[in-house]
Amino acid sequence: MMGWLAVFLGGGAGSVLRYAISLGLFRVMPRTWFPWATLSANLLATTLLAWLVLRFEVHAAGKEHWRTLLAIGFCGGFSTMSTFNAENYQLLRDGFVGYAAVNIIVSVGAGILLFHLFARSA
Repeated sequence: MMGWLAVFLGGGAGSVLRYAISLGLFRVMPRTWFPWATLSANLLATTLLAWLVLRFEVHAAGKEHWRTLLAIGFCGGFSTMSTFNAENYQLLRDGFVGYAAVNIIVSVGAGILLFHLFARSA
């Protein structure tokens, strides 16, 4: 039961932070075709998740509640695959194939690179 609560609390906090990033970036860049907020949130969540996963593999035996709260709940709520897909669909639908390609390549490529960099430093 505590695992469900940890995912709920972490996911809520991650979602609120993602929303705050969206609002903050919208103030800086009111109208842009590129989905900067989603890219930023996903890469920040991936960075944190990479660090957490590798840290928990090495240093956190017996602390599954923290892994559940932070890695599953917070990072899961902070990142957003559904919005990533919806925004790429909209870019493609509106004829911005180049932006969609850049978004997909940077999001996926940088995410894998972040895990690789953290794995090398662990």
